[in-house]
Order: sequence, then structure tokens, then C-alpha cells
Amino acid sequence: MTHDVAIVGAGPVGATLALALADSDLDVVVVDPRAAGEAARTDRSLALSHGARLVFERLGVWAGLAATEGAVTPIVTIDVSQARGFGALTLDAGEQGLPALGYVVSYRALQCALDAALQSTQVAMRYGTAARSVAGSADAAKVEIDGGPGSALNARLAVVADGAGSTIEGIARTRRDYRQVALVAAITLSRPHEGVAYERFTPDGPVALLPERDHYALVWTQTPERAARLLDMPAAEFLAALAAHFGRRSGGFTGVAKRRSFPLVLEVATATTATRVAVIGNAAQALHPIAGQGFNLGLRDAWELAQTVLQSPRDDLGSAAMLDRHRRGRALDRRAGIAFTHGLVQLFGNNRPWLSVPRGIGLALLDAMPLAKRAFTRAMLFGIH
Repeated sequence: MTHDVAIVGAGPVGATLALALADSDLDVVVVDPRAAGEAARTDRSLALSHGARLVFERLGVWAGLAATEGAVTPIVTIDVSQARGFGALTLDAGEQGLPALGYVVSYRALQCALDAALQSTQVAMRYGTAARSVAGSADAAKVEIDGGPGSALNARLAVVADGAGSTIEGIARTRRDYRQVALVAAITLSRPHEGVAYERFTPDGPVALLPERDHYALVWTQTPERAARLLDMPAAEFLAALAAHFGRRSGGFTGVAKRRSFPLVLEVATATTATRVAVIGNAAQALHPIAGQGFNLGLRDAWELAQTVLQSPRDDLGSAAMLDRHRRGRALDRRAGIAFTHGLVQLFGNNRPWLSVPRGIGLALLDAMPLAKRAFTRAMLFGIH
């Protein structure tokens, strides 16, 4: 049989697409290597914009997620500054007329909420099924899956939403290694965080503190060698190093837990569509975590693709014309998100002293120009269309 839409990956981006299509009369199947009901082995923090909240509200999952104890922490203010230089920028939810600029969300809680929502739909979920390759032809896309020779799903349109980016015929990926790692940890402070997030640009790279429950989620950019030493340091020594690096802007650090690290790379699909295939989320672009844009960009990929699918006749699904409409509709926001994130890394993530003054002037001017600051904030929250 030929399905209408086959989705590879039931993580938050793939599940968002599936839920957005669930109330239609389309035959949608989702494959995911997780066992049914299996939660993420380790939790992590996701930075969701207000625009992402609106997507989850439309899908009917936000209220339950927000009611889950400890799952959602609002970000009401973002404090942006550079170490060893002047200039700062403060973004405030009140200035935007919003309850919060964004939210720090438990990945595990979000995944569980999406899994539960999918259980009450007609979407066919095939857990414990990994996709090996995806290829398209004039008639249908074929998703080769585990299960022995010849095991495959056919669909008018195949969408790859798994972060691993399954082998896709006609779509290559470029990779840029930043030669840095992100050291993440849970940090307690001597005072309540009051919903304030910090983005601090230092000569070694950005440092972010995101309010989460009763502590901060730390994302500290470092060289692999320095990160290895920091991971092995006693807690008191680690906190002293963080305080010396970050400065006094956030207050005193009093505790650290759950230290780990992961490499920082930029991976971008050379095209987001091929014959009867589209890629979204990390399968389309995996970005540096600076400014928290990658996950939100992936959610917009899923939501906008769903709207294109729903507005297309069934016989048009996966056609070159339909995929071209989707690709053109996402091109500006995608290019801007990639360029913005990579540009921040290049502009602020280095120790070139001659850049300190223009960086400071840029931050100060943006902070002092309400219309420009509002436009900048709206682009971060909702993307560029």
C-alpha cells in the first residue's frame, strides 16, 4: 500500500508534524526506533520561543505540559552582554506585550506530552522501527526500514525529521566543526533567578544561563581540552572558574550538578527537498546553541510543512510543485536562522580585541532603539516570513 505521508522520527519535530496532520483524512504513518512508551534516557533543557508555545497550544499539548510540575519555566527577561567590553542589551516580555519571551522546557516532559497526544489520533505509529534509507521516484517515496530484506514503506511524501538525518537519496549535508564543545550543567545561585536568562559573550565563546525550576541550566562554550579539565574539577573549583569567566552580572554561584559536554558543529542539508522527500528540523539544519534558535527553527519547519500538506490535494502530495512551494516558503526563515546563529558565533565567539568596540556599539544602539529592538525580538520569537 502507499501511504499519503510517512514521517521518519517521532521526536518533538516529527511528532509536531504528525499532530498537525492528525485531524485530516490523510493516511499518515510515523516510524521511530524507540520502543512504545520509552522515555528519553537522559533529560535535557530546551529553549522554546513564544512562537513555539503558540504551535503547541494549537496542537493541544501546551496546557498539560505547562501543568506538569517542573516541566516549564518562563523566561521573562534576556540579559545580553559581552565580557571585557561595554554594551548590553535587555529584552523584556513586557515590552513585547507577552507573558514570557520563551520557556525552558524539559525534553523528556515535552516528548511524553507529544507521545500521549499522538496515542489519541488515527496516526499509525510504528515504534521500534528504524529507517535505513529514504529515496523517491516518480510514483512514491520508499522508506527502507528494519525488518529484513525488502522491508519498506511507500508514501506519496516522505518527511525525514530524525536528528541523525537518515541516508536520503538526493540530499547531502555539509558540516562545519567549530572545534568547541558545550559544557552543560545545573547551576544554583545565591538568589532566585526571577525568570532572567543571561547570554554572555566571552573571548572563548558564548555562555548562557537559562532559568529552569529552582536553578539555572548552564551552556558554556569551551575548547575540548579546557572542557575536559572543567568536567573533572571539584565543585568549588568549577564554580570559582565559572565566576571568574562569567563575571558578576548574574550573582553568586553556589552549586553545580549534572556536568557533561557535547561537540559543537554546524550541519546543513544542501537542499531541504528531493524527489518526493522533505527534511525538517535537525535533519535539515543542526545549529550552534547560541541564542537558542535551532529547535525553534525546526518546529517552524514542521508547522509550515503541515500547512502546505493540508492545503494540497491528495494527488499533489510529494509532487515537485508542492515541494517547491514548501521550499520557497521556508527559504528566508531558514537562511536567516542559519546566518544569524553562525554570524553570532563568528562575531562574538572570538578573542579579537578590535571587535570589542563595534560589538559594544551594536548592542548599545539596539538597546536604545525601541523599534529596532522590537523587530529584532519578534524575529527571534516568531522567525522571518
